[in-house]
Amino acid sequence: MDRHTSANWASGQISEDAVVDVLIPTCNRPAELAVTLAGLAAQQGPAFRLVVSDQSDGLPAWEHPPAAALLRVLRAQGTQVDLHRHLPRRGLAEHRQFALEQARTDKVLFLDDDVWLEPGALNRMSEALDTLGCGFVGMAPQGLSFLNDRRPEQTRTFEPWQGRVTPERIRPGDEAFQRWPLHNAANLSHLSAELGLESGQWVPYKVAWLGGCTMFRREALEETGGFRFWTQLPPEHCGEDVVAQWRVMERFGGAGILPTGAVHLESPTTVTDRRVEAFDIVLADSPEDATHQLAERY
Repeated sequence: MDRHTSANWASGQISEDAVVDVLIPTCNRPAELAVTLAGLAAQQGPAFRLVVSDQSDGLPAWEHPPAAALLRVLRAQGTQVDLHRHLPRRGLAEHRQFALEQARTDKVLFLDDDVWLEPGALNRMSEALDTLGCGFVGMAPQGLSFLNDRRPEQTRTFEPWQGRVTPERIRPGDEAFQRWPLHNAANLSHLSAELGLESGQWVPYKVAWLGGCTMFRREALEETGGFRFWTQLPPEHCGEDVVAQWRVMERFGGAGILPTGAVHLESPTTVTDRRVEAFDIVLADSPEDATHQLAERY
């Protein structure tokens, strides 16, 4: 079923042919969530189902008027919306695993609650995932306050995929790990302009990892463990998305997509305790190494 326009918002019909589950874990960001939902409401396809999981203090974000209004728009357009209040907090990885367990479709988009998508971005990612056949694709969110801040030294590692996307193993210290500055500031926006990409075109490129807006083949993510490693981590940690992506990349490969239609809202981070980097613990060579890493940080 096509997404409803304002001519038939009152029809009450809900789309049952969703091909993507959009998963948004959120915490204490009602205004940012409303902007994120506004981006989703402007997508023309493919049909998607929305899952919002909230761990906010006090009222859940969807009870604040701006977010509530956008959820009404999405429902009027025919989008199925599932809302979950998921407490107590057990950390970012556990929250993502809970969201993943709500998914039903073959594709899942993990979308952070402070990222706006331009119209057409969802369709580009879905098309790219089908075409490339890898484990995930993504659009790294851009900070548009940096559009006049060009950083050629950070884009020198840009490397398009030529042909098939193949599996990669990445760890700190590897040459491929040095790709991470590509996603700083507005680097990808500058690269897209330099490449002269036209509307409808997209280019896959090699990544160290992707934060904020990543579409997985659900089977690939689940086969590599999803975020079930949360039990190995203290509640305060960061980098859980890196661990999940690296595991998928090792078996199925992964790619970034240019142009990126994802915009970071540049709100202050809600992850203030970054002493524990998930890959230091989960991907440690031995349990003793993981224990040592935790002891060093606390």
